[in-house]
Amino acid sequence: MVMEVENYLLENKNLKIIQRKDMFNFSLDTVMVTHFAFISKKVKTIIDFGTNNAAIPLILSTLTDKKIVGIEIQKEAYDLAMKNISLNNLAEQVQIIHDDINNFCLNYQDKVGLIICNPPFFKVQEDSNVNDNEFLKIARHEININLEQIMQNASFILENKGRLALIHRPDRLIEIIELMKKYHIEPKRLRLIYPKINSEANMVLVEGMFHGKSGLKIEKPLIAHNNDGTYSDEVKKMFLGD
Repeated sequence: MVMEVENYLLENKNLKIIQRKDMFNFSLDTVMVTHFAFISKKVKTIIDFGTNNAAIPLILSTLTDKKIVGIEIQKEAYDLAMKNISLNNLAEQVQIIHDDINNFCLNYQDKVGLIICNPPFFKVQEDSNVNDNEFLKIARHEININLEQIMQNASFILENKGRLALIHRPDRLIEIIELMKKYHIEPKRLRLIYPKINSEANMVLVEGMFHGKSGLKIEKPLIAHNNDGTYSDEVKKMFLGD
């Protein structure tokens, strides 16, 4: 029997999340990319590519009253996402769709102002990182969608000057920028994430604007942990929804 666990979402006692131990559980990456994304007044709809158990929509609901749509291909993850939206009474604001991102974007009739994505980080051939668990394999590896498809699909549904925000590994930053520019998404903001002060960056946040003007802003470093392993003050504020 599959064990589902219900916890509070971060430090927010008003939100709860149901997760499964055998599936992808939301992490600091999820929190950081959600807080990194810029939600302008013009944005009417936010789409989460690969929503999994809807952690990003849940966090977004504490930051905005905009409409949120989560797309998820795995049926088991979709079912969890639906439970989480129901558990938190967010059905009026958040819609979860069980579909392939490629298919969804091909048939989507509207344009959106913001897409957020915490994508699979690893290429399929990176065998050293492959997990035997099928749920985790799909969440971490580019099996159902790759980086280029994410950029291409974003370009299909982003409105003019709409934004794409994602988190990824620094060793793929050049590829990210090249693919953004290929699909007319101009890199506008970049922020490197460091596990601790004096360590090498292990993650990068990137935001691009569809048909935006050239000009990249590199923001101050984001330090995730203090030297004693506790979360930094900035990360703690994210947990509190500040």
